[in-house]
Amino acid sequence: MTAAPAAAGSGPVVAPKKAVDDSLGTIFIGIAGMIGAGKSTLATALGGHLGIDVHYEPVADNEYLADFYRDTARYSFAMQVYLLNRRFQQHQEIIWRGRSAVQDRTIYEDSIFAKMLAATGLMDERDYRTYQQLFRHMSNFMCKPSCIIYLDVSPQSSLERIKMRSRDVEATIKLEYLEALYEGYQEFVQSISKVVPVIRVDYDRFATAEEMADVIRREYLDVSFLRQATRFDPTR
Repeated sequence: MTAAPAAAGSGPVVAPKKAVDDSLGTIFIGIAGMIGAGKSTLATALGGHLGIDVHYEPVADNEYLADFYRDTARYSFAMQVYLLNRRFQQHQEIIWRGRSAVQDRTIYEDSIFAKMLAATGLMDERDYRTYQQLFRHMSNFMCKPSCIIYLDVSPQSSLERIKMRSRDVEATIKLEYLEALYEGYQEFVQSISKVVPVIRVDYDRFATAEEMADVIRREYLDVSFLRQATRFDPTR
């Protein structure tokens, strides 16, 4: 799946072609998942289908990205602080606007990357402690998403999708890096689902935005905080 162009820094992309779907009220949807899982594709589709703002991950104008993949250990702390700052700015913009929105990668996922980098020796322990403190301070000013859609993609599939989209800066990503990241995501889902409703989805099984929107309506309105959406059943 190809990612939509990142629009961070220029405000959200608004989908004006369709009236806002009010069946879910004012909703803040976060999309989480591995590199190449299809987050941007789904965010774009949901934004257009539901008529809500779309906020993309800062990629195109990320001035640390190439350096991070070239020398991860050296630039890991700078990269994570940069992303945390940008994501926090975006997160606050969603809250201040007070409109329904979908976000391609949540601010909470930044901690997965930082923890994995520290655990694998790619971030200094001192830097990681500083990052944790900064994240905790920022979290006091965050408003939780209405729900998080977790696109469950294996490390092998993630690597295949990375190769398919052929971004030069991602050419050095190894399977071992993605395997460590995947383990972090499993811990993240179990943890975040205690405070935010999580819908775990195999995105390959949901071909259209209409199907995903119906899944969100069905599962988000359910009382359970961790849902496993295994297939789309229009009769349910």
